[in-house]
Order: sequence, then C-alpha cells, then structure tokens
Amino acid sequence: MHPQFRAAFNAAFTDELASAYEQDLVRRTHCKPGFRLAETPVFLTGDLATALTEGAHAIMSQLSKPEAVLRMKRAIPERWNVPGMDALPSLAQVDFAVVKGADGRLVPRLIELQGFPSLSAFEVMQSDAWSEALERVSGLPRTRWSPYFSDLTRETFLDLFRRTIVGDADPEEVVLLDLVPEEQKTAIDFSATRALLGVDAVDPRSLVKEGKRLFRVRDGRRVPVRRIYNRIVFDELIKKKGVALPFDFRDDLDVRWVPHPNWFWTWSKYSLPLLAHETVPKSTYLNELGAVPKDLTERYVLKPLFSFAGGGVNVDPRPEDLARIPESERGSWCLQEKIAYDPCLLAVDGGGVKVEVRMMFFRPDADSAPTLGLNLCRLSRGKMLGVDFNKDFTWVGSSVALRPA
Repeated sequence: MHPQFRAAFNAAFTDELASAYEQDLVRRTHCKPGFRLAETPVFLTGDLATALTEGAHAIMSQLSKPEAVLRMKRAIPERWNVPGMDALPSLAQVDFAVVKGADGRLVPRLIELQGFPSLSAFEVMQSDAWSEALERVSGLPRTRWSPYFSDLTRETFLDLFRRTIVGDADPEEVVLLDLVPEEQKTAIDFSATRALLGVDAVDPRSLVKEGKRLFRVRDGRRVPVRRIYNRIVFDELIKKKGVALPFDFRDDLDVRWVPHPNWFWTWSKYSLPLLAHETVPKSTYLNELGAVPKDLTERYVLKPLFSFAGGGVNVDPRPEDLARIPESERGSWCLQEKIAYDPCLLAVDGGGVKVEVRMMFFRPDADSAPTLGLNLCRLSRGKMLGVDFNKDFTWVGSSVALRPA
C-alpha cells in the first residue's frame, strides 16, 4: 500500500525470507502458530494511518458515551450478566476493511467491534520478527519498524500493556483464562503473553473457589487469583455442552476482570446500528427491519451479533434466509451493507490482496479513557477474511501494519 516500500519488498522477496521470518517468530514465542502467517507485512502510508487512527478514535468516542453504553447493555444475556462491570472496557478492538474511496484513495470502513482481548503480545513479537527480517531487504529504510500508535514505542507500549493486564498485582496472581488454552489456535499469543508479562494461561476448570475468592494451584501451592485476563469466548463456552466451571459468571467474585465479561456483549456487532460515522456502513437489527430490501443479496451481509472468525456470516443472503430466523432470535442478527475490500496489496505473483486492520485499545485501571496501542492485520484473497475462505491461497493470513519508527 506504500508503493515504494511495497516495490522494494516484492523485488527482494524469496521463500527463504518468509521462512526465516516464521522460524524467528516461533523462536521468540516458543510456540508454533495455530493459524497461517502471511508472507508479508502491510506498509502503511501516512494518509491511511491517519484515516485509521481518526476513524478508530471517533468510533470509540461514540461508544464511550454513557447513554450509548446504557442502551448497549441490553445485549447482555441474564445468564451471563457478571457483577461489577466497569465504566469502559480495559481492552477493545475496532476492525476496518481497507476500501477505495470515491476519490480513489484508500480509506477504512468499519467491519466489527469487540470489547474483548486480541493477540496483543503476539503482535509485539510479530512486529519484532518482521522488523529484523526487513533489515535484509535492500531499498527499505534502515530503521526499526513500528506497529504502534499514540507516539508509543515498544517499551512504552509494553508498559501500557502491563498496566492494563497485570496492574499492581504479582503476575503469579494474574491468569489468562481460556478453555483448554494449549489447544486454542491463539496459543501462540498465550505463550507470548507469558514471555512478556509472566502471566500463565489457565483453564477455568482448574481453579478452586472458596467463598468469593478464586485460587490456582501452581507447583503444589495454592495461589490467589486477583486478576483474570479473560479470553473465554462465550459462544464457544455455550457450544461446549456439559462444561462445568467451579464458578458461575454471575457470582460476585473478589477478582478484577480484564476486560469485564459484559463487554463481550456490549461492545460488539450489536453496537454497529447505533453508530453514525463516515467509516460505518449502514446496519440494522433484523427485528427492526421493515421491508426486505429488493437488492438484499447484492448489497447486504447477514451477520450474527455474537460470533467470532466469521462464524455464521451469510455474505449472499436471500429473503428465505431471513425468514428462517425465528422471531425470538432476530434481535441477535443484523443486516449490514456490503463492503467492497480493495485488493490494494500487490503480491509477488501480481495478484491483489485484501487487507483488514484491527486497531487495538488499552485502558489501565487508573485511566479514564482507552489508548490506541497497536494493530494487527488479516490478509485475504477469498470471499471472506476467515481461514476457511483462504485455504488455497498464499500471501494471506496473519500480518501487521508497519511504519518506519
């Protein structure tokens, strides 16, 4: 997307360069990725970086208004309504597709929102690995390459990240919580988190509850859990029938949730119809839809409000697809205008690659507002961005947007 940097990288690209980068990343994280790594970083222009930053901040500002938060809390199911919700989430993500604007420039368009963690530690190490790999590419500036925003450096970002996740606790008393963490596709991020913060990934079923307190067992010792870096995806937990946890999410526990689980529901695709900004496509809750649009299949996407990795998304919905959704469930679906990703990243084979950029926000306990920290990218040549839609392509998968530091 940055034409000079892209030309230099593509001219120097070899399979050996990509392989060396991947091996270096595995060495840094002490883990193999559970997802495909794209063979290239994204090189942001200054204009696109500015547009992404301004769009993300504008959306976060709208989401943060107390009246908006109050309305969005309607999305929290009673079964999963956790006590002690904070005023704003400690972690949040704003996902943009890169499209071509009316004037021909590349601009962001909002795809999704999440009041939920992302692969923060992994992105630090992915950026480190690419920065080292780019030192071997002639024609590029001889500098460190940065994925960070808000004038953050690697060191100041790690301080922000640590204050958000660990706070004033001993890292031993902080757990990254997910179901069977070693089997998750994101296990490489869990390993990177352990390396950067000293925080272990723990299955919730291994915890012990006594009154309002939770404990973990480590090296034969019972260690109190003061903070939970919550990575449990609720739709995964709901699908796993018969999973018995030692606590109920509705329990008033003596822990600090990072982020609080209610934000999973509150800042989500459920928020999309409530936003008004040039980067936001028109979205409508299905239970508030009047007449079915005549151009439904051509112009709209049908999305479940609470799913991950493209699960359940119908990119070519027909009227009968809408009709099949029971009235009682229609409030959990939205109809969104289609977004035409621009194949703006030129691959070495001459083909175009579509780009999605996640803008990642962090809010330590003492901060009144979240800080834009860093990004991750997903590259695609398929109809959608998910892994299942890109199985037979190269130059797709996980990436990161970089600029000279």
